[in-house]
Amino acid sequence: MDKYEILKRYFGYDTFRNAQETLIDNILEGKDTLGIMPTGAGKSLCYQIPALLMDGITLVISPLISLMKDQVGSLNQAGIHAAFLNSSLTVNQYYKALSFAKQGRYPIIYVAPERLVTDEFLDFALNSNIVMVAVDEAHCVSQWGQDFRPSYLKIVEFIKRLPKRPIVSAFTATATKEVRDDIIDILELQSPMVITTGFDRRNLYFGVMTVKDRYSAIKNYLEIHNSDSGIIYCLTRKQVEEVCERLIKDGFLATRYHAGLSDEERRKNQDDFIYDRIPIMISTSAFGMGIDKSNVRFVLHYGMPKNIESYYQEAGRAGRDGEPAECILYYSSRDVITNQLFIDNNQDNIELDEVTRAIVKERDRERLKKMTFYCFTNECLRDYILKYFGEYGSNYCGNCSNCLTQFEQVDVTEIARALISCVESSRQRYGTTVIIDTVHGANTAKIKSYRMNENPYYSVLSKVPTYRIRQVLNYLQLEEYLFVTSDDYAVVKLGVKAKEIDNKQIIMKLAKESDRETKEVKSKSKKSKADILGKEQFTKNEESLFERLRNLRTEIAKEEKVPPYIVFSDKTLTHMCIVKPKSKQEMLKVSGVGEFKFEKYGERFLSCIEKFGSNI
Repeated sequence: MDKYEILKRYFGYDTFRNAQETLIDNILEGKDTLGIMPTGAGKSLCYQIPALLMDGITLVISPLISLMKDQVGSLNQAGIHAAFLNSSLTVNQYYKALSFAKQGRYPIIYVAPERLVTDEFLDFALNSNIVMVAVDEAHCVSQWGQDFRPSYLKIVEFIKRLPKRPIVSAFTATATKEVRDDIIDILELQSPMVITTGFDRRNLYFGVMTVKDRYSAIKNYLEIHNSDSGIIYCLTRKQVEEVCERLIKDGFLATRYHAGLSDEERRKNQDDFIYDRIPIMISTSAFGMGIDKSNVRFVLHYGMPKNIESYYQEAGRAGRDGEPAECILYYSSRDVITNQLFIDNNQDNIELDEVTRAIVKERDRERLKKMTFYCFTNECLRDYILKYFGEYGSNYCGNCSNCLTQFEQVDVTEIARALISCVESSRQRYGTTVIIDTVHGANTAKIKSYRMNENPYYSVLSKVPTYRIRQVLNYLQLEEYLFVTSDDYAVVKLGVKAKEIDNKQIIMKLAKESDRETKEVKSKSKKSKADILGKEQFTKNEESLFERLRNLRTEIAKEEKVPPYIVFSDKTLTHMCIVKPKSKQEMLKVSGVGEFKFEKYGERFLSCIEKFGSNI
């Protein structure tokens, strides 16, 4: 078979996506490769297809057990023999899998980096024909990346011990230029082809909301999107427990995931979510890397992550099937303080020397600042993210809360001057709340104890709403007129441009008063299956057929003991509803239906479609 036959037979696709074929061809020519592709772009096919065409074994280095389990399950369902070797296996299971591997039963083996230099695994690897080492989530090798894992540094040591150097391919979804360079250097890639296909996920809607009651906002969202599956990310374990408990009490099917749970409970809760038994997962950042659940229709953040890389990776778990999905961040200024504490108490870098650790900490604070600015900006949210990764767009995407809000240009010069003057006259000693309360004229005990009611700028903005004063203060940080320290007590300081304020007119793009709630309109509108599942206009009959096919998929998944999306994705079911195939030939034209899966399930889906048609 050639690459096209493998693509169709095992994976059910007729054509390759952007850059997939180029990356595959490069690997098949025996060259090292680095692919930077957004989540859902099909990175795994770029090493899985060459693995099936090469004479030998491909090792896939993967950071998480859940990722390996998911990928191997999908491959086995597609008719490809694959295995994983990690700590989730019992001793007997591990040695049995290793025995089968030695016999050459598996062209693809997933392995945790910690296993690479163990005696048992080395005994296998040194006596086997390892033709490729594929490094998944390759950004984990860089201490400048958001998920640095020291165990990834063992990869090069392992490769050097092999009798013959294999092809080395590396893949990641999120990497700045510094991280890309690090991947190439640390993995010692030899004259690699580097392809960046772009970071844009056009099917994802991005929104930022600042609300007084985050729980009520999320509860309202879930009530409207009651048939969808999604993830709610929280900053702390305590938040996870509180949000999960309240949602369950309010009648939602929800489960939780964080590092404080036992391995058994984490595994059970993850399976409940992946197998569609429970549609809502509440989790810390510990959940999700490499999870290939394709029908996640929303990712909500109950708080701001510590950097853009983490946010985009977590948000990217929505809409992996390419269909519309929503990513909404519920922001509070308290999130900045929480993340500063995480940075200051970070134990991940204890192996680094003191100087390097200080550099990493300062870098993390700078990343947090840019993440905070994402929550402040009134520019296109998608464009802000893409610029962070070095891409430049039109500053209008039409699919984010800012682009869907009506703005007007407002002169805020007087507000800006009052804020900067207040900071200066108080000798740069206080935080944002004290500064805002001072210029607004608050009569609080704290203002009196600090004697800020005697400040010359006390009450000068008494007629300006506090939310507008805060917007301007945030903007002044964004434009470097002011900055907030990242110490234990965050203090507002004068920025590099503060002295220019007397000669500048400050114009801000602000939401029109009548449109302040517009950011919530799109995410709060009830969607039909046509909106959720694609651009094609679904009729009511097609919506009913989709539900029938989804029920059949669930039935088969229970029989096979696999997640439903591994049988067929929502996108494939949607295409079936549109094509309404009547034969094997027509069914094989449906995206995601290959020869192997048709032999397993095809007739049952054809029968379901036929019965539905006869009852209309």
